[in-house]
Formats: sequence, structure tokens, C-alpha cells
Amino acid sequence: MKTLSRLSAFMHLRWLRALLALSAIAMLCACGSLPPMRERAMVTSAQADPSTALATIAAASTPPGEHSGFRLMPLGVYSLDARIQLAQRAQRSLVVQYYQLENDAVGRLLLRSLREAALRGVKVRVLVDDLYTVKSQQLLLALSETQNVDVRLYNPFCCGRNGFISRFAASPHEIGRLNHRMHNKLFIADGTMAVVGGRNIADEYFVLSEAQNFIDMDALIIGKVVPQFETIFDGYWNSEQVRPIEEIVTPEGGQKLTGADFDSWVGMAAPAPKIELPPSDILGYGPIGEELDGGRLGLLWGEALAIADPASKPTYMTEDEAVATSVTMKVWGLLLDAKTDVELTSPYLVPGEKGMAAFEDLANRNVKLTLLTNSLAANDEPLVHTGYARYRERLLKTGADVYELSPERTTASKRFGSFGKSLGRLHAKTAAIDKRRVFIGSMNLDPRSASQNTEMGVVVDSPQLAREMLRIINISKLQNSYRLRLTKPAGTLEWLTTDGENEMILTTEPESGFFKRLYNSLIAPIVPEMLL
Repeated sequence: MKTLSRLSAFMHLRWLRALLALSAIAMLCACGSLPPMRERAMVTSAQADPSTALATIAAASTPPGEHSGFRLMPLGVYSLDARIQLAQRAQRSLVVQYYQLENDAVGRLLLRSLREAALRGVKVRVLVDDLYTVKSQQLLLALSETQNVDVRLYNPFCCGRNGFISRFAASPHEIGRLNHRMHNKLFIADGTMAVVGGRNIADEYFVLSEAQNFIDMDALIIGKVVPQFETIFDGYWNSEQVRPIEEIVTPEGGQKLTGADFDSWVGMAAPAPKIELPPSDILGYGPIGEELDGGRLGLLWGEALAIADPASKPTYMTEDEAVATSVTMKVWGLLLDAKTDVELTSPYLVPGEKGMAAFEDLANRNVKLTLLTNSLAANDEPLVHTGYARYRERLLKTGADVYELSPERTTASKRFGSFGKSLGRLHAKTAAIDKRRVFIGSMNLDPRSASQNTEMGVVVDSPQLAREMLRIINISKLQNSYRLRLTKPAGTLEWLTTDGENEMILTTEPESGFFKRLYNSLIAPIVPEMLL
């Protein structure tokens, strides 16, 4: 599995085939466990230095009395460039936290920027979930040997580290622990400017992959909410779920790695991606670097709150307790407080009975609900689509407007970047409520986000920011998606689109082959929803 493929895919997509293999391997291998945890000093973020270049720009950009400033970044290359610009301009600290940090062109570009910053004296802390580090672990270990760089892994695997399945097979008695992953995405420079949202660090999140690319959303953030994110990061960094990479990963060849190894591996790999920045994005903003050069950022302002699950979720909780205190439930609380309208984007949308009850409550209170998710053809987890499809007709019957992303229409559109011949998918996790409150983060509306993964995001009270969020959602709905409806009186499902001039009506899952539809229809009844 790759990129967005989540642990749930291991737990159900491949479960029937992998279970026998895992059992056989486990019988041949000793059960492994993590080494005892070593004592380590607590590390916390220093207060931001107001004399740094980024802090000076933030101060110059902040009107009197404002709380936090935001710039939405729907365009992948702009979002990647923002991270590189911040890394290049940082003078004191860089905080980097991701579910996936791939050893590909984008991953190496960012890691090279972090190493260069460390060599200038910037303190760099990198925290990566250990699920997808098979290809990146040696590069991360070499990076950690750079002065001023610390790299840690969340919920690491002890053994069998050179393969995805072998990692689980080496510790079959720890499947329960290993099923919990850190899905957070965070980048902070000098404690002053942050990038928060849905993107991992890999080619496809920035529309630079030839195979598949994602429509996603990040925000550049300054102001009072940034220290909240640093405090959240520190909680993870110092948690017992996190280990220094050198305690877990063994150097290839048995020789201690150095910065020279890092430089050699990066130098021998494919060249860094060429980031071609258009003059403006779909909101009319130019590249962040130009504004940083000018000493002032144009931002939208609002009162903001950073929200995140604890690193220990749900180690010391029952599943019900984990759900009750989760980012998911905080977002559901916002939805239930809606007065007029809710617009949501979620690549994986499995509301469950409790979620459906909440959606039906919105309908009973005449709150307009609009949902955008992946079509079967666009979903990189087809079985997760079955969990959504169980509720699709019920959603339409409540009066919700439901849209499904079209890979073909996304690829043809240039609004979110040039997809070329790659497959277009939705990955943005956003909400706009009552045209004034906004959520941006890592959380999907599915059981895994609620009970298994840790998640992170930001809630902002800002009509101006909500207006821009709705503008982006509307572009995806109208230009890249199918609108769903139920026929009358039969109540059968139809997908509506246009060929540019005329409306077209489809009666089967669009852009998906017969065998994919058949497979999903046969397997759907036996897939436990709790694993989706």
C-alpha cells in the first residue's frame, strides 16, 4: 500500500489474504517487542524570538487586536513552496510532524531544506508516524546525525522493519497497539508561522505525481494560535508513544550513518521537483515567498483554537472514551451547533448511525447540509466507499446535497494544478458552518479517525475565511464532481454531470468498471464498519 492507504486497509482490505501469511510467518519468527524506554529529558518549545525575520513579518502583518491570521492554500505547489520558504528563512526552530514523510522527490526536497537549516544553527525536530517509514527510515536516521536535528518515531515497530507486512508479523501480540496511528500534519517555523491541514509529505499531495494526485487543503497561520500548536507538538514529542529513531532503526551495513550519507543518498536520487509557481492561485493570491520578501503577508483574521487528540489516544482509554474526547467529536459538536448551513469535505465519509442521527437532526432543524466526498472511482480505499454507500440514500432522503469527486473531471480541470494523466482524488478535510466558522485539519468523518488515529486541526471564527473556503468547495462541487439525486417515485440513485453544455444522467457508479462494482457489492456486507 502507498500514500493514503491507511492501516485500516491492512486490517480489512488484505486481512483475509494476509491473515494466513501472518500466522505462518509469526510461527517461524520470535515475537518481538520494543526495547525498554530510556530516560530522556523533557523538551519544550522556547518562546518565539520577536527579532527573527519571520516574527518581524508576522508582527508587521497583524492589525491591532487581531487573534490569528490565515491564508488558505488549495494549490499543491503553493503549499509545498510555503514549507520550503519557511524552512529556508527559519533562524531558531523548525517543528515537523507528519503521518507520512515519503522518500520521494518532495520528501527529499523538504528533508534537504531541514538539514540546511540545521547546519545554519536552527533547532530541528521531526516527528513521523512509523507506519510508512520502510523506504524513508534510513534517510531519516542519516538526517538525525546532523547537528541540531532530532528525529523521533510515533508508535514504532520493533522488528521486521524492511517490509510492511513483516513489521506486523514480527509482533502479532501487539496488533492492538500497532493499530493506533498518528495522522497529524504540522509544520512550524520559529514558533511564529505554521502550516496546518490535510497534506502529508509526498509527491501526490502537491500534484507532482504521474500516477495519482490529490485535491487537498492547508492553511498558512500566524498569531496567537501558533503557540497552541507548539504546545500540542511538545505533548507528542515527550510522550511515551514516541521514541528517538536511533533507538529503533539499525543502520544499513552496521556502520554509523552520517550527514555525508544523507547528502550522498539525496544526491544520487532523482533530482528535486521543479516547483513551477503560477502567478496566482484560485483565490487570487500570489506565492508566499513574494510576500515574505516584501515584509508583509495578506491574511484573513479570526479567533482560532487548535484542537488535537492526545498522543496516548486510546492507550489509557476505552474506545468509547477515546471517541468521546476526540477531535471527531469536537467537530461533530460544531456541526450540531449549526443554525443555517453546513458544508463538509471528507475523502472518507462513514457517518455511522450516530453520525446519521446528527445529520438527521440538522435536517429537522432546517439546517442545509452539503457533503463532498470521493466517488468509488476516486476513492483510494474502495472498501471504505462501501461504508459511505450504506448511508448515501438516507443522506439524500434527509435533503442533503451530496457530491462525489470525478477523477476524469478533476484531471481535466486546471484549477487545482496540472494533473496530467494522473488519477485525481479528494483528500481535503474541511468544514464551513453558518458561513462563519471553519475547520481545517487531518480528520476524516469515519470510525478510524474517531477511535483509532490521533488527529489535529484548527477551528476559526471568521466570516471572511469561511467565504473563501466555500468558494473552493464550490469549485470542486461544480467543476470536478457528480451531483447525486434519487429519482421519483422509484427512489433509484442517479449521478448528474454535464458534457460542457448538456446535463448527463448516469445510473451506475461512474468511471468504475463492472468488476470493481461487483466486488464492492459482494464484500460490503461483511466488512465491519468499525474498521473503515
